[in-house]
Amino acid sequence: MAAPTAAERSMNEVTDDTLNHVNKISHSTEPLSPDSGELLDFLVDFLDREVGSDLKSLKNVGDLLEKLRQENLALEEQVLTVSSSVPPKVAASLSAAEEARCSLEDLLQRERRTSHKLHQHLHGAQPWIDNLRQTFDQVENIERHVKYLRCLQHIEELSAVVQQCLMTTSVWEAIRAVDTMAALDNGLNQSGCSHLQNFLRETLHFWHKIIKDRLSSDFEKVLTQLHWPIISPPTQSLTPAPNSQEISSQLDLLVPQLLALQTSDDLIFQRSLGSGQGIPPTQVVSSATSRSQEPPLCLPIQIMLLPLSKRFRYHFYGNRQTNSLSKPEWYLTQVLLWMGNSSAFMEEKIQPILDRVGVPISARVELCRGLLSLVQEKVANDASRLLYDDVVFCHLVEEVLQFEKELRSNQSYPAALPGLLHLLLDNGVLQKWLIVEKKMAVEKMDAMLSAEGAWSSQYKDISDMDELKAPDCAETFMTLLQVITERYRGLPCPSAQLKFLALQRELVDDFRIRLTQVMKEESRCPLGARYCAILNAVNYISTILTDWGDNVFFLQLQQAAVSLGEESVQGLGAIEMGRLASLEGSLFEGLLALLDRLKGDMMGRLLEWTMREITEKAKPYCQDRWLSLPSQHDQSTMTLSSSACPMMLCVRDRLLNLHQVLSLSLFQLAWQGLAEKLDNFLYQEVILSNHFSDGGAAQLQFDMTRNLFPLFGHYCKRPENFFKHVKEAYIILGLNVGSALLLRNLLKQTVEETRDWATAGDPPPESALNELGVYCLAPCDVLILLNLKASLPGQ
Repeated sequence: MAAPTAAERSMNEVTDDTLNHVNKISHSTEPLSPDSGELLDFLVDFLDREVGSDLKSLKNVGDLLEKLRQENLALEEQVLTVSSSVPPKVAASLSAAEEARCSLEDLLQRERRTSHKLHQHLHGAQPWIDNLRQTFDQVENIERHVKYLRCLQHIEELSAVVQQCLMTTSVWEAIRAVDTMAALDNGLNQSGCSHLQNFLRETLHFWHKIIKDRLSSDFEKVLTQLHWPIISPPTQSLTPAPNSQEISSQLDLLVPQLLALQTSDDLIFQRSLGSGQGIPPTQVVSSATSRSQEPPLCLPIQIMLLPLSKRFRYHFYGNRQTNSLSKPEWYLTQVLLWMGNSSAFMEEKIQPILDRVGVPISARVELCRGLLSLVQEKVANDASRLLYDDVVFCHLVEEVLQFEKELRSNQSYPAALPGLLHLLLDNGVLQKWLIVEKKMAVEKMDAMLSAEGAWSSQYKDISDMDELKAPDCAETFMTLLQVITERYRGLPCPSAQLKFLALQRELVDDFRIRLTQVMKEESRCPLGARYCAILNAVNYISTILTDWGDNVFFLQLQQAAVSLGEESVQGLGAIEMGRLASLEGSLFEGLLALLDRLKGDMMGRLLEWTMREITEKAKPYCQDRWLSLPSQHDQSTMTLSSSACPMMLCVRDRLLNLHQVLSLSLFQLAWQGLAEKLDNFLYQEVILSNHFSDGGAAQLQFDMTRNLFPLFGHYCKRPENFFKHVKEAYIILGLNVGSALLLRNLLKQTVEETRDWATAGDPPPESALNELGVYCLAPCDVLILLNLKASLPGQ
């Protein structure tokens, strides 16, 4: 084997040095093996970069080797430098850590000594702390006693002030002192000093009663001089009372004083309600008001209500003849009379004083509110006793509704304040009302359907008022529904209103079923008056319900139903609720669909029977000899075909009869439907079933245009538009021979060749038919008609 050359030795050195250099750079813990694939790839890349493919550049290998050695030395120096600098830093860190440990131990020792001294100090000071705590408790207890005594002294001072003021007739100062007691009572509301509270309240109640009794007595005397209470309608006195000025000044003084006593009066009233004690006499009237979360009546009005309350309880409670459960109108009317009679007095005498004092209330409304509380108590008591007497219960509900109407309209009682209707929303009363309402409605439906004139219209002799021709039973039924609506319209609860709406929907469906049953009995003779009356009834109810669907009241109920959900109205599903929410439907949509279906079935049966009669009369006309009729030129005048007379008379009579017995909208549907059926019948049975000469075609056109169409011309301007098949058929049959031949050739060519007329440039056959006035018939139908024309060659 030959010895290696200098270049090869240089390459080996480069390889070894390079391997070492790579191992150092990569900081590998183990030197890379020359057999490793990654190292070989690195060496190949290194040689390609430094040497390249030029073999002559191998002379630079020595320089490259020297460069690598220098780099290796530089790296070794750096490693040595770092290795030499690390131990001093570590030593410094260890020294600092040792110092910190020593300092921490010193601090811990100092903390233990200090803590020990502190425990010793606290232990020695504990007796002092216990003595001071006991002293502080004694001081606090003494302070509480002092405050208690001061409060007690303040109460006694206020009591003495009130007593002194009453002795000197200084009522205003006495009232202010009582108000101070009331404020102090409110301040002690959360206190645990029950004996002090009781003493204060007893003192307050004592002086308040004395002041109130004195002012009430004086106020009642003044009211008596002013002839209060006003039981009968007031009369205008021409001469004023001699002491009217003095009475007015006393009234101006007493009313503000009573109003100033209002705070303590309300406080005592609330205390009496909370403790279950007896209610003060002047506030018996307003007890129902307070239970309904309304502000209590002002004290002057309470005093003015006392004589009226006594009269009310005297006459309408106990064993008096005027206390009759069957006569609620007696006490309701009486209260309305008192309100009306007292209105002028309250406006003229009391309201100006309230305005001067700055009290933002209406004297007239306050008096009405007090009287209304009497009625509320009476109605609530009577209603619970009448749940098992339907007749008297219904009478009570009617009277309550009438009272509410007069209260809001005649007495101008504010809508924000409750009247009597909320008493009818009690669960037991409301359910009884619904049951009785349904029972009475069903009984009335039975009576109205069995009445002698149930199927005749009460406006039949007045043409201007009888467009709907509604029978008496249908009109009575819708009036019944309207009355129910008016009864529950004012209820202050939408959910209760929706219950009545559900009842109305149930009644409408019940009435529809009854109409269907009667209709089935009359279906043997659909052209009779009763059958048409039933049809008018269905149409009338549908029309009224459609109008109700757009009514503001029912739109508000619709919104309430959407807000309350599916359970608010029985019979409404999720789909219907969705349509209601989007305002696409109405509350009566389902009922209207059922009524429209019934109306469509009845109208179809009516037209079917009418056409059956007409087709029977038209048999001779269908079998007429159209092929042998002479030409129009051979006749001096054209007359109606004799075979068509029975059919024409039948059509005329039926139209007149339907016009008389059906409503206007139904008759519009009837004659248009009859025209459509008659058009199809004549086209199929007369025209397509016969061949026509020129005379026959002319006669057919004359019969239609001069006789049949005018029968329908009474009800529209262009009746021929409803007989499109017949009209276009006699146009085709009436063409002259030349035009008919051209048209037939054109249509045959279309059928045989099936060319694309639009592409070829020639007009389609429909355009030629449109020029003749034919729009409805297809080209194949026209070709059939042309083949029925006898005058054409080849027929």
